[in-house]
Amino acid sequence: MSRLHCRTRSLALVVPLTLTLALTATLLPITSQAPAAGSPLTVTAAAPGVEQWNADLSVVDRDDVNVRRTAAGLRLREARSAGRSPRSAVAEGMLLSAPRTLSRPATRVRAQVSAHTPAGATVEAQVRGWRASGWTEWRTATVGAVFDRPVSRVQSRVVLTATASGATATVRGVRLTADTTATVSATTPGITYRVFATRIGLVGELTANGRTVQPRDHFVALPSRRSLAPLNSGDYTVRVCTTSGSRCEYAPVWDVGPWNTRDDYWNPSAVRENWKDLGQGRPEAQAAYQSGYNGGRDQFGRTVLNPAAIDLADGTFWDGLQLTTNAWVDVAYLWTGSGPRGVVGDGPLNIRSGATTSSPARGLAARFATVPIECYVTGQSVAGPYRTTTRWNRLATGQYVSHAYISVVYGGAVPVC
Repeated sequence: MSRLHCRTRSLALVVPLTLTLALTATLLPITSQAPAAGSPLTVTAAAPGVEQWNADLSVVDRDDVNVRRTAAGLRLREARSAGRSPRSAVAEGMLLSAPRTLSRPATRVRAQVSAHTPAGATVEAQVRGWRASGWTEWRTATVGAVFDRPVSRVQSRVVLTATASGATATVRGVRLTADTTATVSATTPGITYRVFATRIGLVGELTANGRTVQPRDHFVALPSRRSLAPLNSGDYTVRVCTTSGSRCEYAPVWDVGPWNTRDDYWNPSAVRENWKDLGQGRPEAQAAYQSGYNGGRDQFGRTVLNPAAIDLADGTFWDGLQLTTNAWVDVAYLWTGSGPRGVVGDGPLNIRSGATTSSPARGLAARFATVPIECYVTGQSVAGPYRTTTRWNRLATGQYVSHAYISVVYGGAVPVC
């Protein structure tokens, strides 16, 4: 059943972020004046191999959540969490900037934030980088985000939070600097863990990326914003399967939870945001529930009532996996892998045991999900929204989807099986 007691919801439900405005001396100072609305980005001269630009805070559109542009700067649109949801820990808003193509690949991005931040409010600049296999996870840039491999594009976002007092920060500007430094290993490729799953429910409420939850919706929530995909994208997709392997669904990560909001348990301790003493793949909520870790409580001090480490939207729960109750599942965190990826342009799409529409269905791929394509075969001709084709893509699990429903493939050429 829906776990209303432990959801950390929509606009959101996130532990207060640490504001880091004491930045490295290597960053150039940012102007304290707010740029005029609609003004172009300004790129200042930088040392060789260093690229700098200002994030555009002037445009607020449907990719952005609970923020507004004022003459003084970027602010929360609604700063009182009680007005959003009775389960909200804090009010939250996010502004997502357009991706920037770098003049040369970089392995580090740093951010300098100019903001007025009253007590009870926080602001944080985060970035992610594009590689051939897709986007990296979001990283905090106010202390410097380091990528394990060079990235060719960078996207930034500004996250604001406010407690029940309703105080909100005013962000005047964000200066970003990209350069190259020694790399670190972020994670192992294609990792999979068995974790406990619960059903989201909460139809009609907002997810952390701004989606209104629909009946029998298809997405998941993970307890870290590092893997939160922007609205209507599958930049971060999981493959979640029953422990028997009989049913799977590929679903985008569109919400944050359950229980915690800073527990990227799939990462090694070197990059894991919190709970670094727990083994990689062991969620904090599971450790709290099973072993009394952290006094049996989550990051907000609530008593953990189940070991959930992933939430499944109703359609993923009932239709994709055909579950009838909360259960252990096997989850692959696909952005940690490599190789070609296909984007499901229309769905939910049946994934089948063979290259025909009469082959048994083994699960679903949600719209916007990215699926790992191993190779392709010739099968039954299918007329779909993007093409009429006999090509069927074999996924990494040996299942098939018709190429007629794949909007784009990236990450490399797909070979013939």
